[in-house]
Amino acid sequence: MLQLQHLMKTYHVGDTVTHALDDVSINFRNHEFVAILGPSGSGKTTLLNVIGGLDHYDSGDIIINGKSTKNFTQTDWDAYRNNTVGFIFQSYNLISHLSIIENVELGMTLSGVSSKERHQKAINALKKVGLGDHINKKPNQLSGGQMQRVAIARAIANDPDILLCDEPTGALDTKTSEDIMKLIQELSKDKLVIMVTHNPELAAEYATRIVHFQDGKILSDSDPYKPEKEPEDSFQLKKTKMSYWNALKLSFTNIMTKKGRTFLTAFASSIGIIGIAIVLALSHGFQKQINQTQSKTLSKFPISISQTATDINTASSRKESDKNVKNRGYLTAAIPETEKNTHQNKISQKYVDYVKKINPKYANNISFIRGTQLNLLAFNQGKITRVQFSNTATNTNSMAQAQAQGMASVGINTNTFPNSLDKKQGSFLKDNYQLLAGTWPSNKNDVVLVLNNKNEANLNALKNLGMSVKDGEKINFKKLINKSFRIIPNNSYYQKLPTGNFVPKKPDQAMYNSGKDINLVAVIRAKNNTQMALLDNGIAYSDQLSKEVINQNKNSEIVQAQKNSSTNVLTNQEMTTEQKEQFIASIGGSSIPSGILIYPNSFNSKDKVLDYLDKWNKGKTKKNQIIYTDMSGTVTKLTGGLLNGITYVLVAFAGISLVTSMIMIGILTYTSVLERTKEIGVLKALGARKRDITRVFDAETFILGIFSGILGIFIAYLCTFPINAILYRITDMTNISQLDPVQAIILVIISTILTMLGGHLPAKMAAKKDAAIALRSE
Repeated sequence: MLQLQHLMKTYHVGDTVTHALDDVSINFRNHEFVAILGPSGSGKTTLLNVIGGLDHYDSGDIIINGKSTKNFTQTDWDAYRNNTVGFIFQSYNLISHLSIIENVELGMTLSGVSSKERHQKAINALKKVGLGDHINKKPNQLSGGQMQRVAIARAIANDPDILLCDEPTGALDTKTSEDIMKLIQELSKDKLVIMVTHNPELAAEYATRIVHFQDGKILSDSDPYKPEKEPEDSFQLKKTKMSYWNALKLSFTNIMTKKGRTFLTAFASSIGIIGIAIVLALSHGFQKQINQTQSKTLSKFPISISQTATDINTASSRKESDKNVKNRGYLTAAIPETEKNTHQNKISQKYVDYVKKINPKYANNISFIRGTQLNLLAFNQGKITRVQFSNTATNTNSMAQAQAQGMASVGINTNTFPNSLDKKQGSFLKDNYQLLAGTWPSNKNDVVLVLNNKNEANLNALKNLGMSVKDGEKINFKKLINKSFRIIPNNSYYQKLPTGNFVPKKPDQAMYNSGKDINLVAVIRAKNNTQMALLDNGIAYSDQLSKEVINQNKNSEIVQAQKNSSTNVLTNQEMTTEQKEQFIASIGGSSIPSGILIYPNSFNSKDKVLDYLDKWNKGKTKKNQIIYTDMSGTVTKLTGGLLNGITYVLVAFAGISLVTSMIMIGILTYTSVLERTKEIGVLKALGARKRDITRVFDAETFILGIFSGILGIFIAYLCTFPINAILYRITDMTNISQLDPVQAIILVIISTILTMLGGHLPAKMAAKKDAAIALRSE
């Protein structure tokens, strides 16, 4: 039962005060058809809006099934309109971009009714008003009478207790008006119907009760009702809520009715995204080129760890105090800065193992410098001759430079490569080198000849192999493949003299027979695109072979004698401790490397490597720390951050257009709010909350943001093709403009966020619109 008690509603316009409702009290039965008659401006529409919760009374009370509404919140009124009241308007107030059945379902979407249930209820409501065959049509495909029937179906679909009809036949012809009135009359059998009309004939024919209204007061009531007792509070409110998905669907259908404007809007908003995407694509491509150059540079300038290092942290730089002092006629004795900053690194096997554990993502190529020589013999033209795998005629105390987990380069040094059979590490040679002749090494006793990119071999290296060659002479690969040598152990290679000194023996068959064969199995050169062509021109062999020689010779007689002597056992010359350690290493007496070279994969990876090395030194005294030299530090300082700086500046300029786009979206959303003012009123009449209205317009800007972001990325991607073609003509560099997918996704997200920010303020303005005023707008 609906009861109105002493309702007051006053409007103030300037100094004029109008009493739209002036102490109105009336009770309504649960099932009756009440017609409210009165002249224009009498307050009957205001009464209807107050009953429906579209407008609020100043004082008095509305009691619904024993429940007072004095303390209703705005959310309560929204729920009341959705669950208890159904509106039938004179101008139908259908949402044009929705189909008929979607219009009827709209109120139920706010009630949380499942899609399947609300669809069936909407069909039943449309059938009840005689429109079962028109459910998929749009409102503009219907006649006036049919549109009013849709409005009635929408009003009854959620099964409200009260139907409020505001001039439901005002825009219809006589025949159609009669049909609509009969339909409303039928509905009043199980609902309370309150109709405002100017037509006394229709009211007299169809209404069961007529109330005359004038100047905000009830003049007469044909069938007043006074309940015998006050009803108990049995009113239940079900809170309304429009889901994000429904808000998206509602906004999407609206957007699709304006495809041209939507596309132009999205394109205008995407201009900033296009600019930023192109800048980032160029930056990404150039960064790849720089990374390749950096990796090649790093292959020449590794992080170096040697037994004697310079502590660059204490080395003085040129400051104001370093300028020439005045000549005062005296000098000061001082230790040279180079000596002050000299640091002795105590490289241990534990530290070597620590270095080997560097994450291969940051540095998958590590060199261990050793001074071990190989005692080699070859059988050439019936003679046994000495052989040395170096590029110079002499190789006294040469050092083996191990490369990439046990690989080293030639130069004047022994040249070793990583174990190609190690599946965990992969094949270094196959990944970075081209096989010109022979087969890839399959065991540690296989060696290869490394050529430069012009297929040239080091002349000295060939001579050291016992070959008689001249500068410029061409040698067939077949003469080299399967050439064999023998590694001789120290105890067979050296003899001890009565003086206690050691000298190399004269090569003979017995010495030759004591050795182990190694074979030259391949001729290789670096691939064109490799960044790790770290083996120098000459002979290269497996580092496993080098380790095997050390294990074989570390307990030999010459090694033991040298460990117990302070003079060189070959030359009798006095040696420092450092010289002694180097010589012991050269004859295979030590497996500890004299130095380590670490080749980071990129300049960014280098910082990770340095951080890893710094962890070793934490908590250790200075003398026990391992000091490294960053040979590429200068290059890093010159190039690091330069491209990023340029990118940030260009992105900042392009970002200005994003701000412009955001402002434009705000203007367009405000325009959309103005265009959809009546729709806002309809939604509020159906029980939509303020946040639901905001959600609808936020959803619209969300769709626009995603669309403009995707459109911008797509256009930017298309632009990469002509940009790459132009850059190739200018620079000969290929595929410079490369759009990173991750950056593309981030840009779409940024576009969406900025668009939603731009449209949120107008969306909030839409939510604050007065429902009654919005319904009257055109």
